[in-house]
Amino acid sequence: MSSSSNTRNPLGEQNFLLRKPNWENLDRFIPNRAALDLDYAHYMVRGGRKGIENPEAASTPYQKLLTETFNMNRARIFTFKNKPPTPVEAIPRRLLSPPLHKAKSTKPSRRVPQGPERTMDAPGIVDNFYSNLLDWSSSNILAIALGNSVYLWNPSDHSIVKLVTIDDEDGPVTSISWALDGQHIAVGLDNSWVQLWDSVSVRLIRTLTGGHHGRVGSLAWNKRILTTGGMDGRIINNDVRVRSHIVGTYKGHEAEICGLKWSPSGQHLASGGNDNVLFIWDRSTASSNSPRQWLQRLEDHTAAVKALAWCPFQENLLASGGGELDRCIKLWNTQTGSCLRSVDTGSQVCGLLWNNYERELLSCHGFSKNELILWKYPSMVRMAELTGHTSRVLFMTQSPDGCTVATAAADETVRTWNVFGIPGVSKPARKENPLPFAHLYTIR
Repeated sequence: MSSSSNTRNPLGEQNFLLRKPNWENLDRFIPNRAALDLDYAHYMVRGGRKGIENPEAASTPYQKLLTETFNMNRARIFTFKNKPPTPVEAIPRRLLSPPLHKAKSTKPSRRVPQGPERTMDAPGIVDNFYSNLLDWSSSNILAIALGNSVYLWNPSDHSIVKLVTIDDEDGPVTSISWALDGQHIAVGLDNSWVQLWDSVSVRLIRTLTGGHHGRVGSLAWNKRILTTGGMDGRIINNDVRVRSHIVGTYKGHEAEICGLKWSPSGQHLASGGNDNVLFIWDRSTASSNSPRQWLQRLEDHTAAVKALAWCPFQENLLASGGGELDRCIKLWNTQTGSCLRSVDTGSQVCGLLWNNYERELLSCHGFSKNELILWKYPSMVRMAELTGHTSRVLFMTQSPDGCTVATAAADETVRTWNVFGIPGVSKPARKENPLPFAHLYTIR
């Protein structure tokens, strides 16, 4: 037999015929009979064996001719010309990986107006960092205290009403705060009293006395409970519906209370003081006799803590701002007490407000910049710096629709800013899948 026929010996190429017939060597695909050359196979089975048994028979001219004719350009007897079918997967691969989300289109950047919408005179406003003299009601009435008087401004018709003028021996007014109903307003005085007024009928409802021993500079409502903070360092919960209005106290501060804010849930109270300390309290511990009432005592600030703002879209996130020697905005996890971020603003921090529609935080400042700064959360990158006031911006409040901000400064002006844009729908917090394969369909 020729050398070409020796190299194409079927028994030499199909080595699997010599292996033991185990399950790993068996081919589960049935070959296509139309793709087989049966004539050539018959020849190799018959002629190949004869050639091995009788080598001289392969040297005959007829045998050489058959070998060259049938063996030309062939390397194997059995060939699979059709591609084997793709195996069926028990679980489709597309279900084992999370669905691909379409790329979001780039959101156009929001333009923030650099100047105020409106500027109004505020003659006689008290230049005192420890007071809180500006507040906006849920019924869209802006209240401001100027010396011994409280004025109400209606943005709808620009009307102005004088609510009250306090006697000189009792004044000046040191704090104001609207109740959640948008009709009643609390007025804190320098003589330690707190008055409750009906803004519709313009009449005094009652006066809360006997709680503090100095001016009342901070007020915060939690439904029917009015929380007051005084120069004496005391924090008192007052139930305005009952005669004996003092229903609980919080003890921990050693200096004047500068800021009070209840959380959106009404469960936790944040308080800042001139002792540079920030406390987190639970509503239920106000009447406790325990020596340690607070949930968290945070001492990272190095100046008085007045500016406080609970995040509207993330529970247990609180922003706080320090005074002239501190100049920092700090973000806190109030559940663990950890400081998540601290930013040196370069100026005294007098107020903080969250945007209800975007991840943004607005701050107002005193010495030395006297400006407003819009921050992007959580990177805390400056988005805009708003100027216009010529003295420190002591007070800041937000309209009920969440878009407009009003500020009052020691330059005796009140300015409104459309800093938060057009009202929208707040974005719900994204919930993570608690279990693996949570994106798969579940049969219950």
